[in-house]
Amino acid sequence: MYKLIIRPIFFLFSPETIHHIVFILIKFICKIPGVSSLLKFFYVLNDKRLERKLFGLTFPNPVGLAAGFDKDATLFDELGYFGFGFIEIGTLTPKEQPGNDKPRMFRLPADEALINRMGFNNHGAEEAVKHLKNRKTKIIVGGNIGKNKTTPNEDAIKDYEICFETLFDYVDYFVVNVSSPNTPNLRALQDKEPLTKLLLRMKELNNKKKTPKAILLKIAPDLTNEQLDDIISIVKENKIDGVIATNTTIDRSNLITDKSKVEAMGAGGLSGKPLTKRSREVVKYLIDESNKAFPVIAVGGIYTSEDAIAMLNAGASLVQVYTGFIYEGPGIVKKINKGILKTLK
Repeated sequence: MYKLIIRPIFFLFSPETIHHIVFILIKFICKIPGVSSLLKFFYVLNDKRLERKLFGLTFPNPVGLAAGFDKDATLFDELGYFGFGFIEIGTLTPKEQPGNDKPRMFRLPADEALINRMGFNNHGAEEAVKHLKNRKTKIIVGGNIGKNKTTPNEDAIKDYEICFETLFDYVDYFVVNVSSPNTPNLRALQDKEPLTKLLLRMKELNNKKKTPKAILLKIAPDLTNEQLDDIISIVKENKIDGVIATNTTIDRSNLITDKSKVEAMGAGGLSGKPLTKRSREVVKYLIDESNKAFPVIAVGGIYTSEDAIAMLNAGASLVQVYTGFIYEGPGIVKKINKGILKTLK
């Protein structure tokens, strides 16, 4: 029903417009008595065999929603009714910022992909906390943090510090995002020296807390093996809790969509099916070359249970979806979890 009727209607609108409309609709219908229970009946699969214990947390299942969907933490409770094992909010920055100029998100239906150059549009970490304070469910929430566009890289650590301290009491784990291609020079923070300094500072702040929380690093799929080796070294040396692999890619090779159309869309990160193979390669490389030294959460081109199982077989501890959720619809999490259960029999 979703692919035949609902998705074609959604795709009549611009991606960003329909995103806001869907948020309003979900928020509205979930206020109707009984609707949340109905959604959970259709979309939530409860089975102890799906549970994953990681970072001192118990995930009800290994399928999460990646950052970027619920940027401002306005819908995490309701999204939990669609079966997700965890929700990652953000990317959040210290100050509110509008992001890049519109249009800034584009569909590539032939490739089942998206291109976005949103640019960390969000209302700021403090505004997100206002929503998080009113959490109604026990859904695990991760806080994905970044720097403001106007903050120079030499001052970036301060932005991450502010977000960390602001969100600490209200999220269950943290993700340091230095891999979005849509904030100028952000990816330069993935280089060994600045990344080491940033993660060291995050660990220092975390270690001062009575109960520290997991800190993960989100990396790009466009890193070379040598750069991935640096990531492994940095994560191990700084005792960071894990890695999320991967963010969107700047690579445009092997797309079915007409090249002129893709070029007309302009810069931005590509997500969806074209990323499936590369994301899995990065996950496997990190696991193999580090000798399973740290957990990896896999994200990138996960549309089916087969995609998710391949990531788990590559060594991932958990998986996340985003573009697959848009193309496959709200039943994606239950389908993936059913497929995972079949492998356990």
